[in-house]
Amino acid sequence: MADRSAIEWTEATWNPVTGCDQVSPGCAHCYAKTFAERWRGVPGHPYEQGFDLRMWPQRLGQPLKWKRPRTIFVNSMSDLFHERIPASFIAEVFDVMVEADQHVFQVLTKRPHRVLELASELPWPSNVWMGVSIENRRFVHRADLLREVPAAVRFISAEPLLGPLEGLDLEAIDWLIAGGESGPGHRRIDEGWVIELRDRCLDDEVAFFFKQWGGARPKSGGRELQGQTWDQVPRVRETIAV
Repeated sequence: MADRSAIEWTEATWNPVTGCDQVSPGCAHCYAKTFAERWRGVPGHPYEQGFDLRMWPQRLGQPLKWKRPRTIFVNSMSDLFHERIPASFIAEVFDVMVEADQHVFQVLTKRPHRVLELASELPWPSNVWMGVSIENRRFVHRADLLREVPAAVRFISAEPLLGPLEGLDLEAIDWLIAGGESGPGHRRIDEGWVIELRDRCLDDEVAFFFKQWGGARPKSGGRELQGQTWDQVPRVRETIAV
């Protein structure tokens, strides 16, 4: 966890869970796994267990200690809705987010089926934003499941964007983040895919954020799209009871 983050669309990270399992092509070059596995076997290191799934109850209260309001990416090193995280622990995370209402919490998952299964058992205050990762057209259905979650802000992370998102429905989606992959073996991003998403967002009044072109390093290709930096953020709307 860090009370500052280099991720352009957030300000801080909070990791009450670390570790995960790959579920789709966007996971192939996972930065979190690469980082965590560097420390596997190092006694006493937070990632001594590498990228194996681990819950950290002692970290639950961290956001309550941060008095200055900030946007917080929840589980940048995991997926809160991983199948092996007990529903009771997920509920504890949500309880903290409710209590720490000075912050905005951004929860991102590749497992929207589980979000939907638990949605009626969880609180959805306006400071909890729920998002899904969609890397190519095979996974645009994740947005359909997200639409059924009563979050105040629903967002899509199209990063790494690995193809055009044909068939993506932006109804009831508030924010779309797009970006290219970075690091060794990064897969290319096509400018046309990004322009199409940007134009769709403009037409549908969805906030659009372009994070990076990617490359050998995250900042290798810069962030401008057709000479402009896109840093739009969503407006919060009222939640709807499940």
